[in-house]
Amino acid sequence: MKILYNGKELLVEDGITIARLLNQRGLKPDTVIVEYNYQLVMKETWSNITLKENDVIEVLRFVGGG
Repeated sequence: MKILYNGKELLVEDGITIARLLNQRGLKPDTVIVEYNYQLVMKETWSNITLKENDVIEVLRFVGGG
């Protein structure tokens, strides 16, 4: 199935959740925020949201600096 991930097409397995997608991509939940179809979603709901064809996911990482 095809989704849009950070502006690029990405093929993912059917029935994947946001939580599983982030895990597969090696992202730690405490270091990112997720926008799902243009809505910010709380990390507590990531395992309950099953992605569908053409969904749009934006993942922003927190980066520290000095």
